[in-house]
Amino acid sequence: MIIDCHCHAGKGDLLTGPWDTNAAIEPYLKRARAAGIDKTVIFSPFHSNYEQANANTARIATRFPDRFLCFAFVHAQRDKGRIRQIVEWAVTKWGFCGIKAHKMDGTATREVCEVARAFRLPVLYDVVSETDIIDLLAPEYPDVNFIIPHLGSFHDDWRAHVRVIDQISRLSNVYTDTAGVRRFDYLVQAIERGGAHKVLFGSDGPWLHPALELQKIRLLKLSPQDEALVLGKNLLRLIKGVGKSQQQRVEQKHKERYAKGVSCSARSPCASNRIA
Repeated sequence: MIIDCHCHAGKGDLLTGPWDTNAAIEPYLKRARAAGIDKTVIFSPFHSNYEQANANTARIATRFPDRFLCFAFVHAQRDKGRIRQIVEWAVTKWGFCGIKAHKMDGTATREVCEVARAFRLPVLYDVVSETDIIDLLAPEYPDVNFIIPHLGSFHDDWRAHVRVIDQISRLSNVYTDTAGVRRFDYLVQAIERGGAHKVLFGSDGPWLHPALELQKIRLLKLSPQDEALVLGKNLLRLIKGVGKSQQQRVEQKHKERYAKGVSCSARSPCASNRIA
């Protein structure tokens, strides 16, 4: 099974560029199917209201049953004091299985990390080349798994690539994805130094072509076992058991509230997409 761990879906509302205007999922799906990609992690493009954006992500997942895994996008600064509420709703109502945050919105905070810990969620955090924060976050939260996309930099910052390669080799809870990495030899180094178990395939769809991004993994010429890790098993390991203890408590409250027994899990499009 091939899983793309990095794809935006839905509309943004800021209208400053493609990244916050529209991430149309249909063209991506056509390309992904042709490439043999089975499942995809989706999350919103940049948005002024991530509660609304996450709801839209859930609606997209509902339209394509068993196709998507969903991460909840949060703004570390604007959503301060409400991140638990936003994530809890996404996990318990819609079955989301990770958190997405971006340095362009604000530096990741203890609040983000503590919510991730509470729900056992991986955090896909785009550091935009500012990799030093990972050496603070990862040791402080050793039970939270951090995925640093683009090998640290979508903008081809080779210094960030080198630093993230060092971090995934040193820090047991730090991973990276391959989305948009243009300097191929740094992907080779990431595998050699960090190990295949620390690298995840991602495309940064719909703007980047998933078949092109997938071909980079094929060109690494990994063993079948290592390629399977990069192409999906690593992601499945990171989301295994997501939110169980917290979700069970919240769902019990909902069962008590709804006398007819309509639980949140019955309305969870992303939970239905989860693989046991």
